[in-house]
Amino acid sequence: MELLQNGHKPLFSIKPSPELPLPLPLPLPLSNGNGLTHLNSPTETQYSGNIDPSRVFVTKVKRLIVKVGTAVVTRSDGRLALGRIGALCEQLKELSSQGYEVILVTSGAVGLGKQRLRYRKLANSSFSDLQKPQGELDGKACAAVGQSSLMALYDTMFSQLDVTSSQLLVNDGFFRDAGFRKQLSDTVNSLLDLRVIPIFNENDAVSTRKAPYEHCVQDSSGIFWDNDSLAGLLALELKADLLVLLSDVEGLYSGPPSDPNSKLIHTYIKEKHQEEITFGDKSRLGRGGMTAKVNAAVCAACAGIPVIITSGYATNNILRVLQGERIGTVFHKDAHLWTNIKEVSAREMAVAARESSRQLQALNSEERRKILLAVADALEKNESMIRIENEVDVADAETAGYEKSLISRLTLKPEKIASLAKSVRMLADMEEPVGQILKRTELADKLILDKISCPLGVLLVIFESRPDALVQIAALAIRSGNGLLLKGGKEARRSNLVLHKVITSAMPDTVGDKLIGLVTSREEIPDLLKLDDVIDLVVPRGSNKLVSQIKESTKIPVLGHADGICHVYVDKSANIDMAKQIIRDAKIDYPAACNAMEALLVHKDLSNNGGLNELVLELQREGVKLYGGPRASALLNIAETSSFHHEYSSLACTIEVVEDVFAAIDHINRHGSAHTECIVTEDCDVAETFLSRVDSAAVFHNASTRFCDGARFGLGAEVGISTSRIHARGPVGVEGLLTNRWILRGNGHVVDGDRGVSYTHKELPLKA
Repeated sequence: MELLQNGHKPLFSIKPSPELPLPLPLPLPLSNGNGLTHLNSPTETQYSGNIDPSRVFVTKVKRLIVKVGTAVVTRSDGRLALGRIGALCEQLKELSSQGYEVILVTSGAVGLGKQRLRYRKLANSSFSDLQKPQGELDGKACAAVGQSSLMALYDTMFSQLDVTSSQLLVNDGFFRDAGFRKQLSDTVNSLLDLRVIPIFNENDAVSTRKAPYEHCVQDSSGIFWDNDSLAGLLALELKADLLVLLSDVEGLYSGPPSDPNSKLIHTYIKEKHQEEITFGDKSRLGRGGMTAKVNAAVCAACAGIPVIITSGYATNNILRVLQGERIGTVFHKDAHLWTNIKEVSAREMAVAARESSRQLQALNSEERRKILLAVADALEKNESMIRIENEVDVADAETAGYEKSLISRLTLKPEKIASLAKSVRMLADMEEPVGQILKRTELADKLILDKISCPLGVLLVIFESRPDALVQIAALAIRSGNGLLLKGGKEARRSNLVLHKVITSAMPDTVGDKLIGLVTSREEIPDLLKLDDVIDLVVPRGSNKLVSQIKESTKIPVLGHADGICHVYVDKSANIDMAKQIIRDAKIDYPAACNAMEALLVHKDLSNNGGLNELVLELQREGVKLYGGPRASALLNIAETSSFHHEYSSLACTIEVVEDVFAAIDHINRHGSAHTECIVTEDCDVAETFLSRVDSAAVFHNASTRFCDGARFGLGAEVGISTSRIHARGPVGVEGLLTNRWILRGNGHVVDGDRGVSYTHKELPLKA
């Protein structure tokens, strides 16, 4: 059974931020302490932290109704989805412990009863019975059998979490009775006061309703047809603050979710979307489906109860909803008033970036250079503002208990901002990369073919919690003439917002501020990854899991590295003092960097002459935790590593003893990630063997792996480090963001079956 682990972080940990005299119009007003700011009207609501402006209302939620559909609680074959039900119960327990009043409306009884009755019918059938056509099982019988089993499961799961639950079966006709409605409200209030979770279900076994309701439930005298409409009715009757409808898809789409052209609607506006949406099939198991959910959501929202439709397949979506994240589809009576919360679709953002990039490419080299110089000046001019916003991010990260390595990456000190401005100016002063003639060929007399460098088009870069990466990547995009979409880590949200504003404010009107788009929600990434006709390259900078997920989710070419497992091999002829210096720098200088040493390989002879012990002591003096391979762990009496393919990103590394340089090469090629490797040796022949046979993007002799960096390579900056073998490899600077096109100039030439031209194929000087 898959249950969420205990120990969730507090739902709200966003610190208030001071009012700032900003030279740029940023959304940073006074906070009320929970990350929200209320100005003069609902249309002016702004936010900080991770709360989306269209989800401000979640901060006032106390009573919550969660409806879970049949497609969530059961699998396609009718069996219970125990992992999803366990995750649901864990989230409801967490919310109850946080002080929320939680009510559950569940489907699934019919599907579960159908499965059990099919088995029982099969077990009781004779051979002759099995030869006859099998009729459909009676739905009401299925409901009667399945209901007890479903409630027994909930009771067991909640009991394991030290939570008490209760069952309330209702029929549509009950709600016509005012006395019933009052008794229902009193009972639920008593249960909630006792921290008991009420679980509602329509009593399908005796229900008389035959057709769906055809009008919105405007008061508590209405009736319901399915559990979606029941949930909407209960939200009104029990005065809930929020209704969450869990589905088997992420929310409401503009068309069938399986259609790649469908897009997720984050905020439903009836006047806008009612006629635009094309619904897909109804629920595969229940009676509802998305049509029923939308009807229930619209009815509840019109009556003043906000509703969010989101996926019940994720293990934490209810918690994320109440943290104000922009997931699923929100229905709210004031949605049409949120004029300043304009939803720019992923496609619109990408198309705007492409159009702006074409304007950028139309500028001459000096004009593009001036843009970069203006960006550098803006960074220095707004240093104080950048640091204030960054300090809020750092403080929130420290409060949330993030690791020191992440906080180090997150922090923007004055010297780092100065270094960023310097690197931007270095890019401005480099030779113009766009429009360069790479090759010129005379195909025939007066028929000249040029191969010319040009931008890739539009880049999507998803990077980790390093706000300095935003500046580097943006500068590279400007220098290479590319449009850019950026998605940074949520821990650096405020830093990314202010840096993006500073950079785009330096864009001239001829280019516009849409050249560089900032994606603020990870829920927008799936839509972006579908745009293979608009986005030309995805560069993920993050975990192995992130890179793998992106590669599996898109047709767009992906450039990047999944792991940074870098090796240092110390040969028997190495200068030990030099080796100590190199391994100390490779491991200690920046342990969280992808080019930090993660594995140390040592020639076996050094274990006999004391060299190995000196290297080990050097690392231990710096506080490095050592894990050994089979040979090293026995020699050094240290814990044996569980895997040689492991990236620590901290003060830890693996050490192993190898026979010789060939064994080291074999080890690296088998267990490495093809990122960066180093050999320390005084034997030049051994060094050349290592350099030529190690199959990695960067291979060094007597130099720290930390040199594998775009700025240190003289590229000005890097968009990332690639371990792939197609297009670009190693640190990717401006050159890696360019492709080429062919320009042919003739004088009335025609092919005419290759009879109309006499080919010369003569290579010409580039600057002729």
